[in-house]
Amino acid sequence: MGRHKPEIVVVTGASAGVGRAVVRQFARRGAWVGLVARGIDGLEGAKRDVEALGGKALVLPCDVADARAVEEAADKVEREFGPIDIWVNDAMTSVFSPFMEMEPGEFERVIEVTLLGYVHGTRAALRHMIPRNRGHIVQVSSALGFRSIPLQSAYCTAKHGILGFTESIRTELLHDGVDVTLTMVHLPAVDTPQFGWVKTRLPRRAQPVPPIFDPDVIARAIYRAAHMRRRDVTVGFSALKAIFGDKFAPRFADHVAARTGWDGQMTDQPDPKDRPFNLWNPVPGDHGARGSFGQRAKKHSPLTWLNLNRHWLLGGLALLGAGGLAARRI
Repeated sequence: MGRHKPEIVVVTGASAGVGRAVVRQFARRGAWVGLVARGIDGLEGAKRDVEALGGKALVLPCDVADARAVEEAADKVEREFGPIDIWVNDAMTSVFSPFMEMEPGEFERVIEVTLLGYVHGTRAALRHMIPRNRGHIVQVSSALGFRSIPLQSAYCTAKHGILGFTESIRTELLHDGVDVTLTMVHLPAVDTPQFGWVKTRLPRRAQPVPPIFDPDVIARAIYRAAHMRRRDVTVGFSALKAIFGDKFAPRFADHVAARTGWDGQMTDQPDPKDRPFNLWNPVPGDHGARGSFGQRAKKHSPLTWLNLNRHWLLGGLALLGAGGLAARRI
């Protein structure tokens, strides 16, 4: 019997944070992973993770804002590993700042990476997947793609754009009868290194808005989503609450965000003004998956588990219902 074929996966933003945790999830199942990010230190660290966990890795230093570079990365994966089965778009950057204090170039850079990076990644993946009529693209998005908050206008714009872009492409694939799945995973606040390297004009150190989740919670959900024909997966009750709150009570949500969205994004510690940030260039070093909020990070999300296993729940309820009807007839 021949050796089982490994999954071929590409992850953008693979060097740190959620992307790094996702890489590890796939590596645990023996996947061969194309690692796309700018920072070579983090990429080499991710490669070591993959190989230690039983997978195989290909380091692909690349700025996802560069469409040609993303296409070349996809081509290299296909040449060296084989047909891409799953593509995970996760690369991001942000600026914590009141909108009127942002420079136009800063806003544009966030859009180029966090929105156009997904556009370029999706195009590169589809160019290979459409002729084979198979494949799965996962867009790692956020509750902020539905409910914007202050001080992250560019990032929220990008996440809203990912939603609109993905829905448009999904309808085109349906029209053309292409069997490529696009799944959006909407995240809550996550303990990642970005809060230590994001560009900021806040008077105090930036933080994810509580409740905060560990990156492994997110990575497990993304891995499952990549193997299901789901349109959307929302992680955590806080993300679900934000999405539904914006849908059914948007004016109230505006006032809540205005009242809590400033201090909620800052710790009580000052932020060093001379620290490096990664808007234009990667911060050197291997920063791993987790940030500095681990003691406050939730390690599990029961609601997400139920969401991803709802077929078992519905099946159990159906059996209970059938059992009840049978009992009544006896």
